[in-house]
Amino acid sequence: MLIHVVKQGDTLWKLSRRYGVSVERLTSDNGIADPRRLMIGQALAVLQPAQVYTVRRGDTVDSIARRFGLAPIELIQNNPDLAVTGVLRPGRTLSIRFEGEKRRTITINGYAYPHVQRAVLAYALPFMTYVTIFGYGFTLQGELIPTEDQPIIDLAARFQAAPVMLLSSITEDGTFDSGKASALFENPALQEKVLDEVLAVMLSKGYVGLDIDFEYIRPEDTQGYLDFISLAAEKLNPYGFFINTDLAPKTSAVQRGLLYEAHDYAQVGSRSDTVLLMTYEWGHTGGPPMAVAPLDMVRQVVEYAVSEIPAKKIMLGLPNYGYVWRLPFERGVTLAASIGNQYAVTLAARHGAEIQFDNEAASPFFRYYSGGKEHVAWFEDVRSISAKFELIDAYDLLGGSYWNLMRPFNQNFAFLSGNYQIRKVQ
Repeated sequence: MLIHVVKQGDTLWKLSRRYGVSVERLTSDNGIADPRRLMIGQALAVLQPAQVYTVRRGDTVDSIARRFGLAPIELIQNNPDLAVTGVLRPGRTLSIRFEGEKRRTITINGYAYPHVQRAVLAYALPFMTYVTIFGYGFTLQGELIPTEDQPIIDLAARFQAAPVMLLSSITEDGTFDSGKASALFENPALQEKVLDEVLAVMLSKGYVGLDIDFEYIRPEDTQGYLDFISLAAEKLNPYGFFINTDLAPKTSAVQRGLLYEAHDYAQVGSRSDTVLLMTYEWGHTGGPPMAVAPLDMVRQVVEYAVSEIPAKKIMLGLPNYGYVWRLPFERGVTLAASIGNQYAVTLAARHGAEIQFDNEAASPFFRYYSGGKEHVAWFEDVRSISAKFELIDAYDLLGGSYWNLMRPFNQNFAFLSGNYQIRKVQ
């Protein structure tokens, strides 16, 4: 797979001839809203076909996959719109293989809320080993607060993406409740009841693992939190279920702050089957303009993590979003708006903004004026995602995990298709 950065005079038609890739494929793989307009500095994922096939009457995904020695899911990964439309039109050209060698087999997870658009999720699921559904809460009486997870579980099964249940102390307004977490960690009987309920749901719905997502834990609850992870593993592992625990992005064992202190990397890592490093939100709603996941900062977290946790247990967090700030930034006043990575390019095009790339953060950004005010947007593209996967490979991590799958990011999946064999467990 190649990455092309748009220069003055580039058009999709010129790039199509240059790389031997159809305009339609370039448009689809990069989620381009208007094929007639490319922005200077825009990065494009270019998948060059090594083998193609023209669909004939009577063909099916299964029959074509068998013809070329592929698993059906691989054919869908190479032609991801099939996941959304399911249409095999006679005369259509399908990509069978691409130029270049796959780097390795990798584990990929993505988080989704029940209200996700089905077409957006269907496009992503062929590239997922797991889909973690956000999420179940609990009452102080030990009952689970359910979520509408069955539609996602059913859709995931079509693309061999295994569902992972998520348990957290998050409230209906989207904030983590430290007090509720304390009540759980201080009460062994409550823990038993909650985990018995979790086990019943996992058995009945076909979940394969539990994601433990407790954030902003009080430091005095550290041991209770660790004991809860151990109890969860003790109850669930015998049934073949794994425990994944989400970790704040620490760079040292002594890092202070409510988000970090209870997340003891070594202890959590020893009690969990896998962990997620939440390596995003350096750029955030209330903070100053900067990359959401600057590579230099992400690398520091990974370097610390592998010193405490086996690399093969670690999933690197990958942001599928960016932010736009109105300038000048005023702390406590300016609030950034969250935007999708694909939409960011559309926004740049709307304002005629040239996209720039920060080499230290390995992230794209652009500036524009609207309503008489200057704005700046930071987001992710195929270059920044590629840099993060190079980090994953350099440290031989288990894989990557997307927060989240709620917005389209086609070129990210083109990148995965061109570089990795996605591990599937069902």
